[in-house]
Amino acid sequence: MSSPSIVSINPSTEEVHAVFEPQSDAAVDEALSRAARAARAWRATRLDVRAQRLAAIASVLRRDREYLARCITEEMGKPLAEARAEVDKCAWCCDHYAAEGPKLLVDQHVQTSARSSFVTFEPLGIVLAVMPWNFPLWQVFRFAPATLLSGNGIVLKHAANVPRCALAIAAVIDEVCPRGLLTTLLVGPEKVPDLLADNRIAAVTLTGSTEVGEKVAALAGRHLKRQVLELGGSDPFIVLADADIATAAAAAVFARNLNGGQSCISAKRFIVEKPVVAEFTDAFAAGVSRLRVGDPLADGTQVGPLARHSIRESVVDQVRRSTAAGARLVTGGTVPDGRGYFYTPAVLDHVGADMPVAAEETFGPVAAVIAADDAEQAIALGNATEFGLGASLWTADLDRASALVPQIDAGAVFVNDVVASDPRVPFGGIKRSGYGRELGEFGLREFCNIKTVWIGPSRDVRTPSLSE
Repeated sequence: MSSPSIVSINPSTEEVHAVFEPQSDAAVDEALSRAARAARAWRATRLDVRAQRLAAIASVLRRDREYLARCITEEMGKPLAEARAEVDKCAWCCDHYAAEGPKLLVDQHVQTSARSSFVTFEPLGIVLAVMPWNFPLWQVFRFAPATLLSGNGIVLKHAANVPRCALAIAAVIDEVCPRGLLTTLLVGPEKVPDLLADNRIAAVTLTGSTEVGEKVAALAGRHLKRQVLELGGSDPFIVLADADIATAAAAAVFARNLNGGQSCISAKRFIVEKPVVAEFTDAFAAGVSRLRVGDPLADGTQVGPLARHSIRESVVDQVRRSTAAGARLVTGGTVPDGRGYFYTPAVLDHVGADMPVAAEETFGPVAAVIAADDAEQAIALGNATEFGLGASLWTADLDRASALVPQIDAGAVFVNDVVASDPRVPFGGIKRSGYGRELGEFGLREFCNIKTVWIGPSRDVRTPSLSE
């Protein structure tokens, strides 16, 4: 049975941009062989030269910024201004690792009884990347610069609705690196098990749903291949009574609606102490109601369509079930007439922790406001989720914040700021949000063989050691 075609659809107009037939098994095998050759050549390339190539990739990204941004917008629907910012962030990440990465990969000498001993960082080989559509370039470039700098190759299996972006990424890398060092495969998800079983694949990184993460983790574990999993999130945005409510509400509008709310690290549950919950909700809803929804290619648009019809249907269903359970729709929550997968950003209050918009991950512009009796209950509500990706805490008392941060179950806690990824600090989650890290020093070494080198003799070789 043949795999379905891979189709690029504009979510704003529902027009088909391009149709690609999935690659045959023979074509995939040839692509893997080419990737293996490129990875061997790249492994032998000096670290400083790899860094120079990363800087060159950043230049290509900036040169092709408008084309790449338009590809993003036309395939997944985010406003063009956000798409341009995404390309810029990819270039920044390349520049960061080009400048800072080499010093983190140099051999680390260790004082021992040996004549010489040190730790060296070597590549594993080819990393399979199973990537989502919501940040078509950034999700790849969030791990790719570190992975390439450490000497690895990449085989990219991107989301089916962003094939043009996937091919554009490979073209950018091909321009300055060995051809095939980053190889895009146009195949369906049913091919992932075969790819994980292939001896040419050394490791896997996945950004996606928790359900898909479970399957990939099981397959990778069966073949004893290293994994990094960045999965779902239901980030709490905790507002204490002493916070600057106007500032927090304005930040909440951005935190929930960037990328149409289609982000694992979007704030989703807005947990507010009762003395200020009405003030916060009013300011929050007013800001959301002013967002301009429309053509993502038009100047001034702040929220475009959702990426797929099925995503909008899921959001509509979550809001319907939550209001039926007693939540109040304060603003938005409608499906406009006409073409495109548009949905007006919504705020719901009187939300209980067991309602769908709070208990499930909402992947769209829907905010759930939950009242808390005090800070302790707010933290408990924030932790009452299977996820643990990010969290945001708003308070004027930084000493109190320092005491509360260790109580929050998350891979990152941002105090008086919106959760975001940054090349300088590690990114990843706990609980069912996954494991492993991207970005920062820790992300740089995720796909390295951390090898100990010991040059002796450090003792009389005729004397048995304790290990013998």
